[in-house]
Amino acid sequence: MDIPWWRDAVVYEIYVRSFADASGDGVGDLVGVRERLPYLAQLGVDAIWLTPFYPSPMADGGYDVADYRGVDPLFGTLADFEALVSDAHTHGMKVLVDIVPNHSSSRHPWFQEALAGRGRDRYVFRDEPNNWQSTFSGPAWTQVDDGQWYLHLFAPEQPDFNWRNPEVHEEFLDVLRFWLDRGVDGFRIDVAMGLYKAEGLPDVGDQSFMSVSPIWGQPEVHEVYRQWRKLLESYPGERMAVGEVWTDSAADLALYVRPDELHQSFNFAWLQAPWSPTAFKKVIDDTLSTVPFATWVLSNHDVVRHRTRYDTADPGTGLARAKAALLVMLALPGSAYLYQGEELGLPEVKDIPPEARQDPIFFQSKGTLPGRDGCRVPLPWSGDAAPFGFSPEGVDPWLPQPGTFAALTAEAQSGDSDSTLEFYRRALACRRDLVRSIPYHLEWMDSPEGALFFTRGSLTCVINCGPDPVPLPPYDHLIMSSGPITDDSLPPDTAAWLQA
Repeated sequence: MDIPWWRDAVVYEIYVRSFADASGDGVGDLVGVRERLPYLAQLGVDAIWLTPFYPSPMADGGYDVADYRGVDPLFGTLADFEALVSDAHTHGMKVLVDIVPNHSSSRHPWFQEALAGRGRDRYVFRDEPNNWQSTFSGPAWTQVDDGQWYLHLFAPEQPDFNWRNPEVHEEFLDVLRFWLDRGVDGFRIDVAMGLYKAEGLPDVGDQSFMSVSPIWGQPEVHEVYRQWRKLLESYPGERMAVGEVWTDSAADLALYVRPDELHQSFNFAWLQAPWSPTAFKKVIDDTLSTVPFATWVLSNHDVVRHRTRYDTADPGTGLARAKAALLVMLALPGSAYLYQGEELGLPEVKDIPPEARQDPIFFQSKGTLPGRDGCRVPLPWSGDAAPFGFSPEGVDPWLPQPGTFAALTAEAQSGDSDSTLEFYRRALACRRDLVRSIPYHLEWMDSPEGALFFTRGSLTCVINCGPDPVPLPPYDHLIMSSGPITDDSLPPDTAAWLQA
């Protein structure tokens, strides 16, 4: 049976603004990504996912799209994008792009028409607001000059589309065709469980981002993805779609990846799990028993980097736990999504001064929430001082980089067998060989207290989340480990792959 490329893929998320600046303006761009493709090929990823690069006022880092069929001059040109896709394919990598269907920019021509009184039914307007709150803090409604209110589940500059209007359906089918015709291999769908709101827009109590409520997870959304699946399947080359779906349970998540809907959906339960073998096992069991074509992710552009999350729970353990969690993630059936910079062991940058912050969450919460800037600081490539090769020397990046990045640059870590970067390169190379020869399913082994052991065919994966060393199960040889192993015991905060 032919296995689709995305089933076991390692996908690398590129937050374009913070990856590499080729134009010298302090902001990452598509040419910068293109110039770093050899680095990504050497890392060993199968695909890249590009965050939005479309024309945008950048009220929310590009997730406020003013034109879904273009490239913002900040990031380059459409020719730059096409050259990037071509070069990525030459390097053997697929390309996914972000699609933002829940909302547009307030600068989008449709919304500008709506403000002038034409075509308001493309968005969600009403005479009186309900009690819904913005995910970014504060009310989810803004009043316009003639007295009506419009819905924005995120920033006021991001008005929500009305997906009950057929024009919206047709517009996005055409947008997908535009990028498919330019060779993209798939789409990451922002706020994929949003789109539809309950008829009548009733007030709600629980407004959790994950809860199924009048705000999220309406059943009508599934017909959208059935239409999109048909369109994707009409193109050659196994085009695919992965949804950003926050749900209460794996059962809810599974609804989005039925055979005629999305190919994959992000599994945020893995990201949210505490450092615990019991928690890890529950997420794995719930996922694999319910969700076909599982995905696993530890960090992305919206959450605190996992090195820091683990370190916050138990100071001094963050990097060791991050490396161990990676080995477990890569050993699980399904695909793994990496976030740029985690291969360098980057921590969350917590000390960004208020005047440098740009995330609307920080401003809408009046500074009570730090926002997501800390995980979006531009990557350090080389050198011992900012901008660390991200931009030309003397150009300040759009977010300040800490001096501690000097020891974490790609240049400093390349060739150092003890570095996080070389660990990632070894792990991805081993995984690429392993997935061809082991079964998709896993089997649990009896595990010592504080540890978790499982097998996939001849591969045994072990992790020790407890405070004391634990004995290793019988094995023929050690494939690799996240830290030193001696005397056939597994130290705390360490994982390993064993050949049975």
